Amino acid sequence: MIQIKIQKEKIIIKGHALYDDYGKDIVCAGVSSILTTTINATIRFNPQAISYQKRTDEFELWIKSNDKITKTLIENMISLYKELEETYPKNIKIESEEEK
Repeated sequence: MIQIKIQKEKIIIKGHALYDDYGKDIVCAGVSSILTTTINATIRFNPQAISYQKRTDEFELWIKSNDKITKTLIENMISLYKELEETYPKNIKIESEEEK
C-alpha cells in the first residue's frame, strides 16, 4: 500500500500500491505522474518553492513557499491523491494533519 502523509510543510510518500506487477501498476504510475507533474510545474514558476528527496521506497517533498501558485499546485496534487484513494482504497492511504 502507498502511504501518503500530509503535513503543513512536508508531504511523505512511501510504499508500493501492489495493484499489479512492477511496470504494470496503474496506481503507482498515477501517484508518480501526479508527483512529477506537480514538482515540475512548481519549479517552473518558483524554483525555490519546494525541495525534495527521493529514496528507494520513500519520497519527501518540503514546501518552502506559501505563494498562490505553489499553494494551488500542492492543493491540486492532494486532491488528485484523494481521488485515487477513493478509487483504490486497498492500494493508497492518505493521512493528513488537518484531519486529526
